[in-house]
This record gives sequence, C-alpha cells and structure tokens, in this order.
Amino acid sequence: LLTGAIYSPYTHTTLEDLEKSKEPLLDYLANAGCLRPMRSLRDRDLLVHDIVMFQVIHRVQGPFQRFCEGLKTLGVLEKMRHPDSFRPLFCYEPHMLTADQVDDLFNIHLSPERSNRRAAEETVVTFWRDYLQDAEEGPSKLQKILAFATGATAVPPIGFSPAPSIEFIHRGDDDFSSTPIFPLANTCVNCIRLPLHVSYQLFKENHYIVS
Repeated sequence: LLTGAIYSPYTHTTLEDLEKSKEPLLDYLANAGCLRPMRSLRDRDLLVHDIVMFQVIHRVQGPFQRFCEGLKTLGVLEKMRHPDSFRPLFCYEPHMLTADQVDDLFNIHLSPERSNRRAAEETVVTFWRDYLQDAEEGPSKLQKILAFATGATAVPPIGFSPAPSIEFIHRGDDDFSSTPIFPLANTCVNCIRLPLHVSYQLFKENHYIVS
C-alpha cells in the first residue's frame, strides 16, 4: 500500500503530485531512513526501492539475526545450511512401511505375568509378528493392516494419538454370543483386538485384513 501510494502512474503525473503523496508518510519514511528529496519523477523508483528494502530486509534484520544466534546454540544453524541432510526434520516424506516399523507402532497390552491368559497372548504376539513379515511381501498389505487398525494408510507426520495398541479377545469377554475368530478394530482409539488362535495357520486364515 505504501509503495502503491507513491508509485501510481495515474496520480503522480507531476513532481508536485509526488511530493503531495509523500506528506502523509513523512514520519514513516524518516523512521525507515527512506526520506529523500524528489528532484524528478524518476526519483520515485529509487524511493520505492528504498521502501521495499526496508520492509523486506532491514526491518526484520535484527530479529532474524537473533533467531540465527539462537539456532547456533545447539549447532542447528550449521545443519540447516545442508538442506538435503536436514530436510527430513522439516519436510514429511511418506515412505514404504516395513514389518518392524508397523510392529513398533503398536503397544501390546498383555495380561499379568504367570497368568493363564498371558501365555496364550504371548503365543498370538508371535503369530502377529510372523503375519507382519508375510505381509511385507506385498506392496500395500502393511498399509491395509495399518488402515484396519487406525483408519490411516500411512503414519502421520506427528504420529498417532493415541498410539496404536493391541488387545486380545478372550472367551467370555464382552457380550459376544461366541468368541470371535476374526480380529476387531476400533479406529477411534487406534486399537486392534486379536483372537487367541492356537496355530499360525488358523491365525493367518482368519485374518482377512490384507485379502
């Protein structure tokens, strides 16, 4: 707006018009160090250049330098000068999921140690991890597993909230007429519930997640 008021070719046809347009801006121009005598209409371009330099560069130079000094404290500024190595910290780039990454995402809620439930759950955890390794062979199978549990096919840049979790379906849990043989999911809380199969073959046959 300031430069537009100075630069408009329709209002500033004479040097007198240009001087009049400066009058409301004298305090600003003085504080910005842009107050210069107008000897011809060509000086208008120099004035506009001075204003732009002040607004874009000089006005923010002090805060910018202090910001840089702060970044130097822990060596961050030096790292930022190599954008290729620093890019992953600032720019999210989706990547192909691996079985280990999916496994690490889930908190496994096990029953107390030495309980009858605990032994069955630990067996199913082994099946779950084998299942993830098998799913890694397909380009989108791990994405389907993640989507089944969370509703998302990729890990969000800021992670999941709450963290994905695994629970187990025991006989007599909830109000099922019979114990479910298929996994259940609650994407509102990023939770998948696994049935307690006694063999990996049964576990795999009844996990239709990646079919």
